[in-house]
Amino acid sequence: MEVNANNEVKAVVRNFINGSVNIDSLGDDENLFEKGLVNSLFAVQLMTFIERKFGVEIGMEDLDIKNFSSITATAEFIAKKSGNRAL
Repeated sequence: MEVNANNEVKAVVRNFINGSVNIDSLGDDENLFEKGLVNSLFAVQLMTFIERKFGVEIGMEDLDIKNFSSITATAEFIAKKSGNRAL
């Protein structure tokens, strides 16, 4: 169940990113910052989307580039912030 929820979270995050930036394909573990896909403005948009979509609160202590560096990292962050509850 947790794997399916994680895959669903990844799909939602991927769809948001694909709808916001022009990219043909994006692997789960590709670094969004190194690829130049994410700038500070988009990072804020991504965090706002995560808070609204998944009902998690992102605090100052969460503002670490590692939490949002890839689709996998973002899904793991969401799972941690949501207490691994089914999303």
